[in-house]
Amino acid sequence: MTKIIAFEGIDGTGKSVQMQRLSETLKSRGLKVTELSFPMYDTFFGEMVGRYLSAKDGIAANTVDGKSMALWFALDRFEAFRNLDYFDADVLLINRYVLSNAVYQSIRDIDLDKPDILDFCLELEHKHFGIPVPDLHLVLDMDTESAAGNVDKKGFRDYIGNARDVYESIDSIQSRARKKYAEYAQRIPNVKLILCTENGKLLPIDEIAKRIEAVVLPLLNL
Repeated sequence: MTKIIAFEGIDGTGKSVQMQRLSETLKSRGLKVTELSFPMYDTFFGEMVGRYLSAKDGIAANTVDGKSMALWFALDRFEAFRNLDYFDADVLLINRYVLSNAVYQSIRDIDLDKPDILDFCLELEHKHFGIPVPDLHLVLDMDTESAAGNVDKKGFRDYIGNARDVYESIDSIQSRARKKYAEYAQRIPNVKLILCTENGKLLPIDEIAKRIEAVVLPLLNL
């Protein structure tokens, strides 16, 4: 059965880089790996998510009701999995998944006087839409200053150009998101925090990759 591993964390923590590193490691050990990344900005629902994140239509993602915004992200994944054949893969690696939806739609300024929507997102995506439950959530934990610096190095992106999107540009959202991920790591058994700093310094990419492998390889009996 395919093992599903989701990479999570605030914007700029190196999820794409580390997912690619893990993919290469697993392939070198003879495993077949499939990769996904959300949102998928070239799909109908993913494009709509991008428009909210960039506020292109005059409506920003951080001003939309949390459950309504969560639905757009969920529909993007539903559309992707509807016709996705990944069952012959040993491992499915996903950059941003259901946990990110629950985090970011729970920590915006308009959400602060409301309960978080973790349970709503899990029910919506996994039970109602049938989006598969991951075997492991890897949350890359990094201070917001280092993460913001990485965001600014991303360069051009189709949905936002060279700028930061709505969530990336608000430091308080990133700080609250980091805390919410840590909270969820205590509430959900298959969430693992990967510390990306030590003694106040950002760890090298290779060291972070080793910490990820130390968690993943035993899961895969490697």
